[in-house]
Amino acid sequence: MHLFRLDASIRVAGSVSRALADTAEQAWLAEHPGATVTRRDLGLSPLPADLWANAARSRVDPTAPPAPDTDAVVAQLAAELIEADAYVFAIPLYNWGVPAHVKSWLDLLMLNPHFGAGGDQPISGRPAVLALSRGGGYGPGTPREGWDHASPYLRRVFGDVFGLELHVAEAELTLADVTPAMAPLRGLAADLLRTGHEHAAAHGRRVAALTHAAA
Repeated sequence: MHLFRLDASIRVAGSVSRALADTAEQAWLAEHPGATVTRRDLGLSPLPADLWANAARSRVDPTAPPAPDTDAVVAQLAAELIEADAYVFAIPLYNWGVPAHVKSWLDLLMLNPHFGAGGDQPISGRPAVLALSRGGGYGPGTPREGWDHASPYLRRVFGDVFGLELHVAEAELTLADVTPAMAPLRGLAADLLRTGHEHAAAHGRRVAALTHAAA
């Protein structure tokens, strides 16, 4: 069995998305002890910012120089997903959207003919946990309802474009403990975090069972 895990938080200590992913991964590994885990940490080791532009330009501009090094990176990123049986993606909300380094990773992946529009979805049907964290509150009735532009996009790409069977664990108000203005929300934040971990553990077990079934 083979699990792929992606982390995107620029923090290590105190990162809620990493903590939710840890819970999901541990639940998965409890069912698959000794399994292979491939990790890509975009938060600590982001891909070079110019990779996508260089690769995309070489495809649409006949006068642009070829980008063989970038093509090799695209192939590697695709292989990391294709070789795995299940996935954990840990992604925080930054500036109301997808972190730039995650968007670059996805854009590069979609340059691969298998993963882009019209591709054959080589990982379709495989199970994945998507661990999301948001520093504020974005639910119905909140002042910033509708400001979370990351979660719908990630669900669309992972679920519809890549075809994964997606199980989402999430936590909001994660900055309440360090933001004085959010002090009245700390009890709710703790409840949401606890529920997020409960869902992450349940999803990890569910994805592990689905991985067994597909083996």
